[in-house]
Amino acid sequence: MTGHSVDGKVIEPIISDAQRALIPDIAGNTLNGRGETKKRQPSPIYWHPPRRKHPWAAVQTWMLQKSSREVPVIAEMNTTLGGRGSKERVTRAEKQTQDTPESWAERVKSFALANEADLVGVTRVQQNWVYEGYEVTAPWVIILGVRMDYDELARAPEPDSVIEVMAAYNRGTRVSRGLTDWILEQGYAAEAEGGPIAGKITMVPAAIACGFGELGKHGSIINREFGSSFRLACVLTDLPLVADAPVNFGADDFCTSCKLCEKACPPDAIKPAKQWVRGEEKWYVDFDKCVPYFNETYGCGICIAVCPWSRPGIAPRLAEKMMRKRQR
Repeated sequence: MTGHSVDGKVIEPIISDAQRALIPDIAGNTLNGRGETKKRQPSPIYWHPPRRKHPWAAVQTWMLQKSSREVPVIAEMNTTLGGRGSKERVTRAEKQTQDTPESWAERVKSFALANEADLVGVTRVQQNWVYEGYEVTAPWVIILGVRMDYDELARAPEPDSVIEVMAAYNRGTRVSRGLTDWILEQGYAAEAEGGPIAGKITMVPAAIACGFGELGKHGSIINREFGSSFRLACVLTDLPLVADAPVNFGADDFCTSCKLCEKACPPDAIKPAKQWVRGEEKWYVDFDKCVPYFNETYGCGICIAVCPWSRPGIAPRLAEKMMRKRQR
C-alpha cells in the first residue's frame, strides 16, 4: 500500500498486522470486476453477512468486532441511535387496493417523505444490479435517501463520524421497514433493505437511475441538494409504479477537474481517471487500498467530508453554476 503526500510529506497508512493476516489472496478489485468490459452481476465482497463466506468475510468480521469494541454504541445499533424499526413485518392484505401507477408513485413518495426520508425515487430493477447468488423477482425498487449531519460527518475519520453514518443507516432502515409495511397493507409484495449490511441489490446504480444524482470521483453519489452527505435504503416491490428519470447537472464534469478527494485520500485509493468495471466506464475507488484503511479508521469517510458538494448549501449553487457553464 502506497503512502499519501500531504504538504510534501508522505503519510503511510497504518494497517495492523492482525488485519493484514486476514486479507485474502484474491484482490478485491478482481472480485469487483475492475478492468472487465462485459456487463455482469456484482459479486458479494463486502458488507454482505460474513456467514455467506465471501472471500473478504474474515476481514469484515475483524472490522465489525474492532469497531464494536472501540465504539460500543455501534454494537447496540439495533436499539441505539433511534433503533432500526421492527424486524417483524405486518401480514400482507389478501385484497389488493387498486390505484393507477402514477398515483401509487406519488403516494409512496408522500409516505416516505412524511416518515423520515429526505429523498425518494423509483426505477425498474435491472438484473445487473442483483448480487450473484441472490434472486430478485420484484419488478420495482423504491430508493430512499436520508441526509446526514455534515458537521458530524466532517469529523471523519473520528468515531463521531461513523456514529452519524450508523444513525443514518438506522433511519434509512426504519423508513424502508415502515414503507414495506404500508405496501403490504395495500395487498402487494414488498421487501425492505437497509444498510450497512448489504442485501440482494446494489443500490448506488439504482439510485442514479431514479434521479438521485451522479456518481462522483469518490465512488459515492453526488446529489444536487445534499451532495454526498446522505445514505441509502430501499424497498423491492410489485406495487404498480412509474419510473423516475436520471439527472445530469454537471457533477461528473466537475469531478473531472476537481482533485480534492483524490488528494485527501490517505491510502491513495481515488484515481484521476475513470476505469472499466463490469462493462461500464466509471469512477472507481481502489478496493484493495481503500478497505484496509477504512477498517482501521471506523469507516473513514474523508473523501465525502472534503467533497465541495457535501457542504451545507453548496450543492444547489454548484449545480446551477455547472448548468450555466454547460449552456455557454
